[in-house]
Amino acid sequence: MKALVYGGPGLKALEDRPKPEILDAGDAIVKIVKTTICGTDLHILKGDVVTCAPGRILGHEGVGIIDSVGAGVTLFKKGNRVLISCISSCGKCDYCRRGMYSHCTTGGWILGNQIDGTQAEFVRTPHADTSLYPIPPGADEYALVMLSDILPTGFECGVLNGKVAPGSTVAIVGAGPIGLAALLTAQLYSPSQIIMIDQDDNRLAVASRFGATHALNNTSGDAAQKVKALTSGLGVDTAIEAVGVPATFQICQDIIAPGGVIANIGVHGKKVELHLETLWSQNIAITTRLVDTVSTPMLLKSVQSKKIDPAKLITHHFKLDQILDAYETFANAADTKALKVIIEAG
Repeated sequence: MKALVYGGPGLKALEDRPKPEILDAGDAIVKIVKTTICGTDLHILKGDVVTCAPGRILGHEGVGIIDSVGAGVTLFKKGNRVLISCISSCGKCDYCRRGMYSHCTTGGWILGNQIDGTQAEFVRTPHADTSLYPIPPGADEYALVMLSDILPTGFECGVLNGKVAPGSTVAIVGAGPIGLAALLTAQLYSPSQIIMIDQDDNRLAVASRFGATHALNNTSGDAAQKVKALTSGLGVDTAIEAVGVPATFQICQDIIAPGGVIANIGVHGKKVELHLETLWSQNIAITTRLVDTVSTPMLLKSVQSKKIDPAKLITHHFKLDQILDAYETFANAADTKALKVIIEAG
C-alpha cells in the first residue's frame, strides 16, 4: 500500500508499505477514504515530537471503511463506515475512567506517533470499539474528518479549558485551522467578544467570516495594546494559545485579565518564559491539555444538526499520490491560503 513515511527531521516520502494486520483482539483494519494533515504533523517534521521515530507512517485523522476486525471487536464489522479518533482509548484503565483518554495506558495519541497512522491506504486502529465512531447515513464525510482531531482539540483544549462563558471576552492567538476550530466552537457559549490575532490577513478575513467580532493583525507587535483598547483596558477573560511558539504564549500573558484563564493548545517545541513577576497576583489560571476526544459524540451531533459546519475549514483537495504536494500546500499557507487539506485515499 502507499503511505507517507517520516524519515527524520525535515524528511518525508511516499513509500510502498505492507498492508497492516490484526495484532490484538481489539484491533480493526480500516481502509482510509479521506484523511488530512495536521499542524502536529509539521511539528513532527521539525523534530519537535521526540516520541515519533523515523520510519513511522504519519497521520492521526480520517474516515474510512472497516476492512477486518479482531475477535474482541463487538461494535463494528467489515463494511462499516467509521470516523477514526486521533486518540485511542481502552476505556478501562484509570485514566480512561477519568475521561483522560489522551493518557490511556495502552493508547492515547499513538496513531501517526508511536504506531503507524492514517496517511496511507489502510491503518490498524487499536481499541476499535472505543476509538472509532459509526458514521451516520448521509453524513458529510469531509466535515467529519475535522472531528478526528481539530474540532475536539479546539473545543476541549481551548474553549472548555479556557472556561468560555456567556458574555465573556475571548482572544484566540493564531487564526490557523486549530484557532478557527476554537472560534467555531466558542460560539456555542455566546461570548460577547471573540478577538482573533494573527499576522496573516487572509486568515483574519476567514476568522471574521466565521464569526470573530474583531480580527487583529499583529505584524507590528501591538496586539496587546489593541486588545486592551477593545476591553476597557482590562484584557480578556480567556486567552487561547493556538500556535505553539514563545511569542504567541507571551501575547496571551500580556492580554489576560485578572481572574482569567490562559488555555494552551499549541504544540511547543521550545521553552517559553512565564512572567510570574507580573502574573503572580492576578488570580489567573494556565491550562494545558492533549485532546481527550470526550466531546466527539456531542460535536458529531452538533455537526449533524448543522449547529457547526467544520467543512468550511477545507480549502484544498488532493489524492494520496499527491500527498507531498499537499504537505507543501499546507506548510506554505501564507502563500497558498490553505486551511485544511483533504487527501482522498479511496
